[in-house]
Amino acid sequence: MKPAQFRHRFAFPRHGEDRRKIYFCGNSLGLMPDTARLRVEHELERWADLAVDGHFKGAPAWLGYHRQLEDVLMRLAGAKAGEVVAMGALTMNLHLLMTSFYRPQGAKRKILIEKGAFPSDRYAVESQILLHGLDPGEDLIEFEPDSEGLIDDAQAADFIKTHADELALVMWPGVQYATGQCFDMGRICKAAHDNDVPVGLDLAHAMGNVPLALHDWGADFAAWCSYKYLNAGPGAVAGIFVHERHAEFTGPRLAGWWGHDESTRFLMGPDFEPIRGAEGWQVSGAPVLNLAALAGALDIYREADIDSLQDSETDLAARIADIVDALPGRPLEVATPLDRARRGCQLSLRVRAGRDQGRTAFDRLQAAGVVGDWREPDIIRVAPNPLYNSIGDVDRFGEILEQSLGNL
Repeated sequence: MKPAQFRHRFAFPRHGEDRRKIYFCGNSLGLMPDTARLRVEHELERWADLAVDGHFKGAPAWLGYHRQLEDVLMRLAGAKAGEVVAMGALTMNLHLLMTSFYRPQGAKRKILIEKGAFPSDRYAVESQILLHGLDPGEDLIEFEPDSEGLIDDAQAADFIKTHADELALVMWPGVQYATGQCFDMGRICKAAHDNDVPVGLDLAHAMGNVPLALHDWGADFAAWCSYKYLNAGPGAVAGIFVHERHAEFTGPRLAGWWGHDESTRFLMGPDFEPIRGAEGWQVSGAPVLNLAALAGALDIYREADIDSLQDSETDLAARIADIVDALPGRPLEVATPLDRARRGCQLSLRVRAGRDQGRTAFDRLQAAGVVGDWREPDIIRVAPNPLYNSIGDVDRFGEILEQSLGNL
């Protein structure tokens, strides 16, 4: 895939009357693809024409609408049929999955996460520990990064092995939200499974961005959002992966009728009969308009025939790293690993002068039409997406960046 090959298919916010903004914020919210608009408008028309009959008539009927997304999600996740489903929202899905896979018993009751995890992940993990009557102060382990804020995958794997007798779950990110570090997820999953510890992955910053092989890695479960690199819109319906070895799962789960066997769902029986595989973790009726936006966004991935944004011919993030390295006085340092196997699109740029100077520079970037984001205390995050960003965007950003850092 060539950079910006699908640029004309996305809606860019404007900077003044005659220019587009330089949009490097797909790590927070991707741009809207034209196919998302078309898909949603189509379902609005079907709602107007069919009303309740839309659940069973038309192409596709709303009942089972989510299954038309499965082929792309399988490919992006590195999954097999029945292992993925579009549903819910990220943190809600993590709760649903941890309810099933975090089963503390005896000394094995602790959850391992990385120090500095995204706050919502930490809240979710801590609350799961509390729900079991345990103490997060004792039963939440946070693996410390090094002085550069990065984590050595081998050391994390060794830690899992060493502490396996007290771990009930490893809950690990695919890409760390603040540093942009992409982890060796296969190594983390292997370390957990070799030592009889369930492992779940939060793929919020990884899905669609970096190559995934969830089935082969053997992750017990994973969850992701769809509004970042999948470009499915604010509050987009998320998704989950559950490995096929759990397809006939008989343990505890928070059940809902949309996860009930579809062939008997409308008999309204009192006993829950889960759908085989990941679909059995569904809870509520599918949000069709939301799913339509996701379906349209995934149409772009289907047309591009890519498994991750790293399939791009040009590494736009590396080009930005070169620009940063060449800045007079070296006012920024790249906090993200530069090895392409250890990152995706996102680069975290640490301002050497500290927070106040960094915030001033970031505000200048915004005023000049650059859309990135700021993370306390001193990080500017930019994430050029090769689906819609061009080499020209990157070079123009370099010019604006140097101007914005001037006289600080």
